[in-house]
Amino acid sequence: MNERVKKLRQQSVETVPCISIERARLVTEAYREYSGKVSIPMLRALTFKHLMENKTVCINPDELIVGERGPAPQATPTYPELCCHSLEDLDIIDKRDKIFFRVSDEVREIQRDVIIPYWKGRSMRDIIFSHMSDEWIDCYNAGIFTEFMEQRAPGHTVADDKIYRKGFLDFKKDIEESLQSIDYLNDPDAYDKQEQLRAMLICADAVITYAKRHAEKAMELAKTEQNPERKRELERIAEVCTHVPANAPRDFWEALQSYWFVHIGVITELNTWDSFNPGKLDQHLYPFYKKGLEDGTLTREKAKELLECFWVKFNNQPAPPKV
Repeated sequence: MNERVKKLRQQSVETVPCISIERARLVTEAYREYSGKVSIPMLRALTFKHLMENKTVCINPDELIVGERGPAPQATPTYPELCCHSLEDLDIIDKRDKIFFRVSDEVREIQRDVIIPYWKGRSMRDIIFSHMSDEWIDCYNAGIFTEFMEQRAPGHTVADDKIYRKGFLDFKKDIEESLQSIDYLNDPDAYDKQEQLRAMLICADAVITYAKRHAEKAMELAKTEQNPERKRELERIAEVCTHVPANAPRDFWEALQSYWFVHIGVITELNTWDSFNPGKLDQHLYPFYKKGLEDGTLTREKAKELLECFWVKFNNQPAPPKV
């Protein structure tokens, strides 16, 4: 690996994991605003929109692939709508010897004063436990069985090749066509389909917005960058983030960045326990790699560097804390 990747890797492996309260705060704001006023798909979509419009945009020094799960590398969000951690949970997470996440006083205060009061009795974990028998609860507390998706959403899914052939503007056209084809007179599921499709439109726009916020941040950094080479890189990052994922990727760099924005979107919307992955990435990327080599816009060395920067991004995202 070259010096750039060595520095990015060093930052990733040496940074101490910590809890970020940002996502929990933003989700709570959205639920206070919309819960009970809109359908469940629309509630989740509007919450996702609020997240993508307001979560911190982080572009680390020297990186080429941008976007973090939290406000910084190794800053890990929580998912209170699934499992709202108690203050005792946070102490365990902070002080245990293995798989720890440091918890600041500010995080504890917001969890105590804002997050817990709203989500008590509303989280998926609380709802599940409220439907279980006393015998079941006793077995759980005795450790006969443990985590059963009480702290996470379904995972073990992969991305297919759609995002390499279409952009989110294309997906929006497909969704709008489906909306137009709903048979409100004869289909008893028409309303549910409408709400799901409307929610999908909002989510598509939210991902595009998130990418454009990175483009704006990159241009802002480029204006004050003194190193001419890094300035050009930041301008290129801005160009990439303006084009994808709104549009289908045109080259190797854009293909990697487009996937990464999708990945961040998935794991920001819900906690899939980090079991969402790129799937057959070699097959998806090969056409872009081959084309770049043939037209001279890509070298083997540059492709290797971009891939290594991409792998570092995965290591920046530790799995959300579980107690």
